[in-house]
Amino acid sequence: MKLRLLTIALCSVVFLTGAAARKKTPTPVSDRQQWAELCYRIAAPVLENMSKGELQKNMQLELSPTWDGRDKRVAYMETFGRLMAGISPWLALPDDDTEEGRMRKQLREWAVAAYKNAVDPKSPDFLLWETNSSQRLVDAAYLAESFLRAPEATWNLLDDVTRKRYVEQFQRLKIVRPAYNNWLLFRGLIETFLMSIGEDADQYALTVAVNKINEWYLSDGWYSDGPEFALDYYNAYVIHPMYVEMLEVLNKHKFWTPISLELGIKRMQRFNVFMERLISPEGTYPAFGRSVVYRMGAFQTLAMAAWKYGLPEGLTNGQVRSALTAVMNNMFKVEGNFNESGFLQLGFAGHQPDLSNYYTNNGSLYMTSLVFMPLGLPADHPFWTDPAQQWTSQKAWSGQPFPIDGHHSLRSK
Repeated sequence: MKLRLLTIALCSVVFLTGAAARKKTPTPVSDRQQWAELCYRIAAPVLENMSKGELQKNMQLELSPTWDGRDKRVAYMETFGRLMAGISPWLALPDDDTEEGRMRKQLREWAVAAYKNAVDPKSPDFLLWETNSSQRLVDAAYLAESFLRAPEATWNLLDDVTRKRYVEQFQRLKIVRPAYNNWLLFRGLIETFLMSIGEDADQYALTVAVNKINEWYLSDGWYSDGPEFALDYYNAYVIHPMYVEMLEVLNKHKFWTPISLELGIKRMQRFNVFMERLISPEGTYPAFGRSVVYRMGAFQTLAMAAWKYGLPEGLTNGQVRSALTAVMNNMFKVEGNFNESGFLQLGFAGHQPDLSNYYTNNGSLYMTSLVFMPLGLPADHPFWTDPAQQWTSQKAWSGQPFPIDGHHSLRSK
């Protein structure tokens, strides 16, 4: 508890007072330190409470003003699943005696206990597995994703009873009928995880998911979210990352897919070029489309590439890290992102409940944690050590040379 309170106090200085406060700090705060402290600030209230079986008791739920009446307890699965999908790579780093290492170790210990409580019917934090709500499919997929991304810090640390319970709950989700859009990936990712651990996977569901997503590829790095195109950030929130992760496992297990993993990554990297260019010279980005309250989740694809696949040609570690840090600082220095107990509140930058869609609660907002995947790289990785550089829009709007951009189809294998 003392560690958590100290860290949250440090985070407040870094993120709530902005650049002016940082200038007064005798020792410059590194980008990595800022990321780690914010990640801890977001994660600690969730994991500390859930490790004790007290998340559902202590988390103040906030529902969209247009809430559709679904079982509000789904919020706890959203909170935990989305958080762990983003922070599990960081928790997989080895322990060390640094301040960051102590925060990471604490979160990992809490997370293991929370994973157990999530599927223990006797725990007050048993999640909403046994319900008619189809929403459970979505956030069970993020739990499966956390296992796929960093098994050494998640799945491999669980006892046999807990692992068996997850398999049973995932298998029961076969009765949930997914919507005819990005939801096919939620079903597909759960089946992919089951395949990865040698359990029975629904091959028809896998085939439908990988084929339909490929059929919905438009061009130039963009997928349609179902039969019709919607201009929002769902290519980043769900489509590119989950599709690439499915292709990775399915290709490894010799399961036929309509495109190769290499092509899936190339499409994501093309999309990453757009995402980097959407970051303004000041370090902001456009708030358009549904689910903008997912905040930094809009940059999941950039984060995932930096962590696992490398950045696309033309983008450097220094410029991407600097751009994302600037956005992070601008977003989280605004008052109102957190409530008095440290949980996220509805909004894009601050507390803006009216921006929420009918399906949104404050558990949904932990999608912002998906940006933290680069923390899974060691502190001496070039992503963290390369000098800061200007990003594309800074160069463009200050009269400097910057790369031209052009169309890339990427339809063929």
